[in-house]
Amino acid sequence: MKTNKNFRSNAITILSFFALLISGSVSAQQSGIKRTNLQQHDLSIAGHETLQARIDFEPHTAFGKHSHPGEEVIYVLEGSLEYQINDDKPVTLKAGEVLFIPAGVVHSARNNSNAKASELATYIVEKGKPILVLKK
Repeated sequence: MKTNKNFRSNAITILSFFALLISGSVSAQQSGIKRTNLQQHDLSIAGHETLQARIDFEPHTAFGKHSHPGEEVIYVLEGSLEYQINDDKPVTLKAGEVLFIPAGVVHSARNNSNAKASELATYIVEKGKPILVLKK
């Protein structure tokens, strides 16, 4: 019985992850933002994993307000990106600069330039939770 329960739990986790990838890709493509998932690994902390993705922003595109169920560590790879965390004053980062966003904190990202911009995003999250929660 335990094996069947574990199988169902694993299947639900896998299906949820693929649904998230598909829905995230569709909305990102519509807004000129491309997300490329690079790696995903279990952590030594029980029930947690890390995911890493490259996010490419076309000129003058934005990803609206959202949060993550875990921490996000951002490294700007190229160009410059403006980040707004909660209602704080926006901060603009250029290639080589980093940003830490705590779990559950609402934020957004925008490329205000005429050139492409990219970031490397590393998420440290609880397994089985959606990686992204869109806000209104």
